[in-house]
Amino acid sequence: VQLVESGGGSVQPGGSLKLSCVVSGYLSDSYCMAWFRQAPGKEREAVAQIHSSGDSPSYSDSAKGRFAVSQDDAARTMYLEMNNLKPEDTAMYYCAARDRVYGGRCVASANFYHAWGQGTQVTVS
Repeated sequence: VQLVESGGGSVQPGGSLKLSCVVSGYLSDSYCMAWFRQAPGKEREAVAQIHSSGDSPSYSDSAKGRFAVSQDDAARTMYLEMNNLKPEDTAMYYCAARDRVYGGRCVASANFYHAWGQGTQVTVS
């Protein structure tokens, strides 16, 4: 499976961006997808996860109430809508996928995912 992110850019604090992650290649009908981010000098951290069923997406504490993850199965695309952006949201944002996840529980750990995109930069200043 291949993942390609887009939609990053530079915005002022309080602004909004919507990231996209297009999936190509094979995924079963039960998988997890996630957004991670990594700022310079910091570890990669989970932002949001969503199962292919669409049930109960989960968010990091910093993303709750400001970010929303969604997916369009027909377009094979996952989105991350980010509102009220803050300077501390500045990072490279990556999408990730793990296939064949049954039970609907997507883990907020980079080690859980086996496919990654190249990232899209988000700068808030």
